[in-house]
Amino acid sequence: MFNSLSGTITQKFPQKVFIDTHGIEWDVTVPDTALDALPPVGSEGKVYVWMQHTDSLMNLYGFATVSDRELFFDLLKVEGIGPKAAIKIMGNISASSLANILDSGDVEALQKVPGVGKKTAAKMLLQLKGKLSLNTDTPVSRSTEASPYADVITALVNMGYDRKEASSAVSAIAQRLSSDAQFASASQQNKEDAVFRHALVEMSK
Repeated sequence: MFNSLSGTITQKFPQKVFIDTHGIEWDVTVPDTALDALPPVGSEGKVYVWMQHTDSLMNLYGFATVSDRELFFDLLKVEGIGPKAAIKIMGNISASSLANILDSGDVEALQKVPGVGKKTAAKMLLQLKGKLSLNTDTPVSRSTEASPYADVITALVNMGYDRKEASSAVSAIAQRLSSDAQFASASQQNKEDAVFRHALVEMSK
């Protein structure tokens, strides 16, 4: 599975960025807000990605930060919101503003976001109110990307676990395992595998 692409940003268009990785140019759909967050054309950049693969299509969606990708996954949990709709919503409102609207239950403000109608707004409030892993005082990207186990948390969220619970569990497990000499000397990949296995056991109880 792809986690990210690193290479030269070759083109930017509305909801689209091209990135060249050693001679392979990728066509990645992104929220418009990501265009400013990513480096300028001609510069080296990194895009966190998610691939949609069905029998009839294959699309690659990209994000400037891990936290933006997690917000995208949150939006996909809402009935009626597909990848393209989620990208449109994210391109028209910041993550912190969306979290504030959801937490306040302001359905009218939510309906004003391009791509969100009355029914979708109601479903978003039901599914996401109080559940976004966004601290409106501190951007998610700081806390999420600072964690060496961000990919483990993302994997658990993709399996349907609540992000806050997953983040808390992973942090506690990593701290507990750090006292084990074998774990401490293991590679980062092996550490992530161990934390992931322990998290699955604990969170499935």
